[in-house]
Formats: sequence, C-alpha cells, structure tokens
Amino acid sequence: MHKDHVRLVEVLSKELEEGNLAIFAGAGFSRDAGLVDWKTLLKPIADDLDLDVEKEWDLVTLAQYHTNENQTNRAKLNQLLVTEFSTNVAPTENHRILARLPIETYWTTNYDKVIETAIEGSGKVADVKYTVKQLATTRSNRDAVVYKMHGDATHASEAVLIRDDYERYHIEMQPFITALSGDLVSKTFLFVGFSFADPNLEYILSRVRIHYGRDQRQHHCILRRAKQNDNESRADFEYRQRKEQLFAGELLRVGIKTTYVDEFPEITAILKAIEDKHKRRTIFISGAAHDYSPWGQAESERFVYELSREISKEKFRVISGFGLGVGSAVISGVLEQTIMNGGRLDGDQLVLRPFPQTQSGHRSLADLWREYRETMLDHAGIALFLFGNKLVDGEVVESNGMRQEFEIARGKGIFVIPVGITGSISQKLWEEVIDAFDPDVHPHGKAILKLLQELGEKGKNLDDAKHITLKILKLV
Repeated sequence: MHKDHVRLVEVLSKELEEGNLAIFAGAGFSRDAGLVDWKTLLKPIADDLDLDVEKEWDLVTLAQYHTNENQTNRAKLNQLLVTEFSTNVAPTENHRILARLPIETYWTTNYDKVIETAIEGSGKVADVKYTVKQLATTRSNRDAVVYKMHGDATHASEAVLIRDDYERYHIEMQPFITALSGDLVSKTFLFVGFSFADPNLEYILSRVRIHYGRDQRQHHCILRRAKQNDNESRADFEYRQRKEQLFAGELLRVGIKTTYVDEFPEITAILKAIEDKHKRRTIFISGAAHDYSPWGQAESERFVYELSREISKEKFRVISGFGLGVGSAVISGVLEQTIMNGGRLDGDQLVLRPFPQTQSGHRSLADLWREYRETMLDHAGIALFLFGNKLVDGEVVESNGMRQEFEIARGKGIFVIPVGITGSISQKLWEEVIDAFDPDVHPHGKAILKLLQELGEKGKNLDDAKHITLKILKLV
C-alpha cells in the first residue's frame, strides 16, 4: 500500500475508534452498484434540448433548461429518478465494509437506497432522513443516521434536482444545512465518490471555514489521479494535472485533505485496511478446560484472569463464548480492569455469547453452534486459543468446538494465537500455526514468529505466556 494510503488508514482508524468518523458519499460511490451517474441520467434530457451532454459541465443548469422549456413541468425528470434510482441493487463491497464499521453518521447527495440497504444488511438499524420533518424524529434503536440531503428517489417530486431547488435550499432545507454544519465541526468526514461540484456543499463548507478559519477540523477525501486519455495530447494532459493540483489546494483551504488513488479498487483496499485495523482491536478468546494439566486449576484460572485484565487494560475488546473453566476468569479480568478505571462494563469492553444448551426448534444444536461461532468471529480480528478439552462419558477428550472455531477463524483471515503450553488441542493448533506461518506476510513477521514459537516452548510457564501473548497483540 502506498505510504499516503497507510497514513490515511492510520488517521481514519484513530477517528473511528474515538467515534468521530463520518462518511459523505457522492454519486461515484454508487456507480459500481450499477446505478447511473449524472451525465447518463440526463442524457435523454440533453437530447430533448438538442445538446450534447458530454459538452455540458453544469448539469444542474441543464436540468433547469429542461424545466424551463416545459413551462416548469419536471415530470420527465421525476420519472427518470424513479426509474433509475428506485430499483433495489446490491451494495458494493465498499458499502458493505463501511456498514460493518461502527460509523454512526452518513451524508449523501444520492437519491438511491444503497447505503441504508448495506447498513440493514449488516444487521443494523438505519434512521434515514430526507425531509425536514424527519429530522425531528428518531427511529428506535438506531445504529446509524443516513442524511439524504437532496432527497430520495421514491419522493422524486421533492428531490433537489434543478437550479430552482438549489436556490431555495438555504430557505426550505435550512435544518439540513444546520445539521451538516454541526457534523462538519464535530466529526471527521471521509468524502468518497464525490466531485465537489455541488453548490449546497460548497456553501456549507465556506460558512464553516469563515467561522473557524485556521482552527477548522481537517476532513479527508479520496480521488482518482488524472490519467492521460487515449488520443489526448501531452500538453492537454499536463494542463489537467496542473488543475488537479490547484483543486487539491482549494479543497485544503476548506479543510479537506486529498489522498489520490490510481485505480478505484485501491479505495476498497484502503477501506478494508481500516476494517482490518478496527477488527484487530477485538479479540476472541476460545477456551475450554475440564483438565488443567500440567498447571493445575488455580494457576490456570489466575493466568486467564490476568491475561484478560491486561488485554482490557490495553483497550482491546474481548469476545467470549463463556467456555467451560475459562469464561468466568475472562469476565473477572475484564470486569476488574473496567471498574478500576472508573468505567462501566458494556459492549465496548466485553461481549459474552454463552452457547444455547438445549434444542428448541427444528435446527440441530450442532448447526446452531456453528452459526453462533461464525457470528461471534465476524467481529474479531484476533483469536486466542487456551487449553481445549472437555469431559465426555467420563473421559477427557479434546474440544472439537475449539477446533471448529480455529478453522472458522483461519477461514475469515483472523490472526490466530494458540497458547501451546496450555496443552490439549491448543498444543496441536500451535504446531499447525508454526508450520504454516509466513513471516513475509506480516509487517513484523519475524518478531511475531519468534514470539509464537516461544508460546509452545518447553520451560515456559503461564506467566511467560501472558507476557509473550501481550507482546504479540501489540505487534499484530
């Protein structure tokens, strides 16, 4: 990844963890979902006016021309919005990544429903606002607010589309201007798929800049770098490059720093890196123990308790299935650390998912447990494996559930850390990880491999394992 992309990932990841990240999505962000851009949408309108849409740069005025020619009737424009943007299309990978992240605020000038569809597809509740009156109501248990500042395709007659609509916006839609101005002051925005040609956003950004001057919050946008077109002269290309540089300077003047990509798939890579970094702050602890040999129950429980407490102290979130002989110590460690810090225990520190023990319904427990494990691991970026045995018909056997969790974690690309010296199935998982580990895949691969090897070495005790595990977590 380019160093500018790495820096952007670091900045946005920090804002995400602090609950400050917001998204502003333009038409370009929905194009890969199969929706049209403005030029394609308005081509029939331009044709009716005997104009070439490729030669028109002010498409808002083009839409106004059509309305003027039809004595203020915009029925054809409204129908185009309904036809092109009311259809249900599948969200793109970029939409799905953002929907999985804990982002609570989305702004868009788009008329489609792709953003809210992606949010709801991730199991969240989207509170959509596209009229002034909707701003005064709150959807129960919402996870994110989607502000559609130009309206929704299902209410095309009220959508902001022509020059008249833009000129009346600061009067009729003033609450949206106030809300966006407030978010621009209090949150850090990432602008994606946006050309910055919208006069409403330009007006709002200028007002924020005037109020805050050099103290304005810095936002970020991702744009594709200018590329030389076929049959384009070198002089014309260099001219566009110069304008690109000047435009980046103008965006910086209103508080928006530009990061360039050469191709659009690089945007997906940046968003995926942010998601991976976020998930690495959540650790799934897999463990089960009926027999604690060779360490003994008291020493083993103390190890799990202290490890969980230190993990929580480092601001990681813990997910646990409340495994036999391990779950209680995990809870105690996280709970004590949270109370010591004067906080309260919630989903930001610990997520407990005890497994159902009786079948109620048509699905078998084995199927339910498999899906349960898939769901838990969807939220984790690192998985720890401790001990791993259970009692079956009076005999201690390896935990097949932990084996399943290990395979699911590897399938999802989660970084797995079996603590080999805890024995049972964790010892076997450790051997598999050491055999398969490729240090060239990770930025600190060689250091991580050395520490992983120490987790299964003879002569290491549980206290050593605790310190080694914490070092690995910080490197990963």
